[in-house]
Amino acid sequence: MSEIKVNSIKGVGASAAAITVNNTDGTCTANITNNLSNRNKVINGSAIVSQRGSNNVIGVADGGFFCADRFKHVINAIGGYTIHHEADAPPGFSHSHKVQTTTADTSLDSGSVYMIRYIFEGQDVQDFAKGTSDAKQYALSFFVKTTNLTGTFVVELIDAVNTRHCCKSYTVSSAGSWQKVELIFPADTTGAITSDNAGRFEMNFYIGAGSGYTSGTLQTTWGGRSGDANRAAGQTAQIGSSTSNRFQITGVQLEVGSVATDFEHRSFGQEFALCQRYYSTSGAFLSSGYGSADGYARGGFIYPCIMRATPTLTLAENASGSIIASGGDESCFYVTYGSLAGSSAGLFSYTASAEL
Repeated sequence: MSEIKVNSIKGVGASAAAITVNNTDGTCTANITNNLSNRNKVINGSAIVSQRGSNNVIGVADGGFFCADRFKHVINAIGGYTIHHEADAPPGFSHSHKVQTTTADTSLDSGSVYMIRYIFEGQDVQDFAKGTSDAKQYALSFFVKTTNLTGTFVVELIDAVNTRHCCKSYTVSSAGSWQKVELIFPADTTGAITSDNAGRFEMNFYIGAGSGYTSGTLQTTWGGRSGDANRAAGQTAQIGSSTSNRFQITGVQLEVGSVATDFEHRSFGQEFALCQRYYSTSGAFLSSGYGSADGYARGGFIYPCIMRATPTLTLAENASGSIIASGGDESCFYVTYGSLAGSSAGLFSYTASAEL
């Protein structure tokens, strides 16, 4: 058996060793500059959390829709679809986002578009150092699978603070099997990202687009976003071209650097808690308590975690009485019931959304 004995390993021209070996016990110390944990900026990139349920039906009207948490399906005049939290994924994963065409549209308007969008808080992307001389590259990786759909797709990163964007394309040449895609976006020394809890940075996966998005030249370096023509130029795959079309995606990871590393798996509990910062639901009914002598009852409730901002709170009553007041902030809310009989409880369920 051959051996190589060294004291350290150092790069050519480097002033410090990358690996230093302890000659007594054989252990080593590595100079690692990239994070081994918390690399992935994307919450629920593996699509394991779906608080809204397994299926959502999207019609042809404009709008944004969620199925699996944190990923918004944005459509405009491009057909009809169902989106699914699908128990089909590549090895090492359990679920994916699935888009299934139910109403085809083969005559697109210039503004027709279907994109799967992820929005980041500004404070969560500061380590890309965008807008500084130390700006870092963006390494994006994900898995896709299609049915009856091949061609070129586009992914776009958007700096919403400075109205700048950068796009990359990839090709699916064979439908029916999972394909890993790795895309490296350049660093951008222009335009810093505001560090706060607002939506300051976006990622769009185009799966269909009209000429208003495709008629220009793809913006493959960072530049100002003037109009839409350069956003999905070169996109040939059209999800709405046939009711046989399917598109699935999972394992989405965006990280700092020039290398796309293996997907960073977090536990279901971790992903679920991260998702609840943006959306929370009671599921079953809660109670504000039993009515007093005058028929009123009030209950206070704490959200599972501090939400991104004071959420839009939707309450659904059950049984007797009615909700006459409610309020709260990003950490908790209260409900006041009226017209309750002394033996009746004020039962209700809630959803709270602080999505970007």
